[in-house]
Amino acid sequence: MWIMVAGPWGLGTRSEEEKAANLRRMNQAALEVFNLEHVPIIGVNAALPLLLEAPIERHREIMMGVSLALAERCDAILRLPGESSGADEEVAVLRAAGKPVWYSISEIPAG
Repeated sequence: MWIMVAGPWGLGTRSEEEKAANLRRMNQAALEVFNLEHVPIIGVNAALPLLLEAPIERHREIMMGVSLALAERCDAILRLPGESSGADEEVAVLRAAGKPVWYSISEIPAG
C-alpha cells in the first residue's frame, strides 16, 4: 500500500530546528512504514523543492496542493501526533474516500 505519513511540519513552529525535528519524525515514521513493506509518502518531501524556489506567500498553496494531490492517491494515512491543520486536511481526504486512518505504526498491517 501507499501510506501517507502526516504530522506537524512548519506552520506554527518557533524555529528552523523545530521544523527540522518535525520532518525528522515524519521521515523516521516513513522508514517504519517502509519496513512493513509499504511505500511511505510525505507531502512536505514532495513539495520541498518547490518551496525552496517559491516566494513565501505561496508556500501554503504549494504545500497543500502537492500534499492533497498525493493524499488522493494514497491507500491509507498514518497521522502522527501534534497540531497540524494541513495533516488534518490530508486525513479528511482519506477519510472521505473511506480509506484507513491510523494513529500508530502498530495499527498498520505488514505488506
